[in-house]
Amino acid sequence: MKVTVFRKEHFNAAHRLHNPAWSDEKNLEVFGKCNNYNYHGHNYDLIVEVTGEVNPETGYVIDMKVLSDLIREHVTDKFDHKNLNLDTEEFKEVIPSAENIAIVIHQLLRKHIDPLQELHITLYETERNFVRYPAR
Repeated sequence: MKVTVFRKEHFNAAHRLHNPAWSDEKNLEVFGKCNNYNYHGHNYDLIVEVTGEVNPETGYVIDMKVLSDLIREHVTDKFDHKNLNLDTEEFKEVIPSAENIAIVIHQLLRKHIDPLQELHITLYETERNFVRYPAR
């Protein structure tokens, strides 16, 4: 039987939603205040879900300390208190929307999680706005 474990983390980051291929007018029309030239920030809540078989020797799907360390090393240390557009390689060419941030986090963690286990990322940009990747 499969079990899903969840780890919740938090990070703060600034970003600007801006497509350099568009005019300033079109960026403002599409992204509104999220296109602020001076950027804006969010207090992101991140939920990482790992689903798999329980190891009969440990009783774990995944050691939560190991999962916590992976998230810290590959996500929060990279993104916390950073300007995603300016300070991270992952978003130099990618618009840092909540959707794209969730996809990038999944890519960063996926290579460190057992391939037999499912990995889902839920990212809260605000209390009411959140995304899930991959979609179910």
